[in-house]
Amino acid sequence: MGLVVLIWLVMRADLAGMLHAIGLAGWSVFWLIPYRLLFFLLYAVAWDLLLRPYDVRKRLTFSYLLWVATVREAIDRLLPVASVGGGVVGVRLLGWRGIRTSAAAATVIVEVLLTLIAVWAFAVISLLLLASIKLTTHVPDLILTAIIGLALPVSLTLMLRYGSLLKRLGGVLRRWVGLRSLAEGAASLNTEVRASLRRVPRVVLSGALQLAALLSGAFEVWFALRLFGHPVGFRAATVMEGLTQAARHIAFLIPGGLGVQEFTLVALGNALGISAELALGVSLVKRLREILCGVPALLSWQWSEGLRLRKSAAS
Repeated sequence: MGLVVLIWLVMRADLAGMLHAIGLAGWSVFWLIPYRLLFFLLYAVAWDLLLRPYDVRKRLTFSYLLWVATVREAIDRLLPVASVGGGVVGVRLLGWRGIRTSAAAATVIVEVLLTLIAVWAFAVISLLLLASIKLTTHVPDLILTAIIGLALPVSLTLMLRYGSLLKRLGGVLRRWVGLRSLAEGAASLNTEVRASLRRVPRVVLSGALQLAALLSGAFEVWFALRLFGHPVGFRAATVMEGLTQAARHIAFLIPGGLGVQEFTLVALGNALGISAELALGVSLVKRLREILCGVPALLSWQWSEGLRLRKSAAS
């Protein structure tokens, strides 16, 4: 479905105009690759705050955690894993440095909850900015949308913090599958998640850093449109990035948000006076950055897995 939407958008657009805009940008678009390091640094610091209580031996260096963050992002962006495969691999890679599976998985779960809240906050900021740009009077509708969007992450956080959601889920799976170890693992994970959520200062700071990482993506939109010869203000760039991120997270089952990102950018661009060709050009630049950052991360991960396999076979 995402591919169909993407093809439809490209067929409707002026392909020659889009390629001309990208040609105006030239090699300058590749500056977005080193700039992406800011996103990974902020995310790695946010994750590090959640992990430190479990790394008493200090085996988890920040450079290693930064590498794991890039691998996670590459897996979720480039592979058909419903945006959860990166977290699973992240738990595995942390295990290489002695972090217990339940502890690593707990930090990933908390991090996902914080990401949902950060995406919600980014979307609310974007909606408010859109309202100020378009001078809309539908403020009650925006407030209602914001409340509905916040209901899911807040309810999940409360159930995990004060309830036994994972433990009960493990019990249900045990009755279906008949594995005692599965139920015991779920109980241990439930305990670790509750412990992580009790560290409120760390959780709040980690969430703030995740929001800052998401906000940094607005610069990509602003920079690309400026290179295309159609400069916009940071308000418009923030609106386009924030609502595009929200759409991609809602449609997380579609690999890489294929078609979803393009449709959202085109729709928002139309509302902000940006042509479909330029909006698709922005999406193409973002896709190019994802590939050039993600493929080396995936290759490095597979190379590391191969080294471990060879060492295991040799021993």
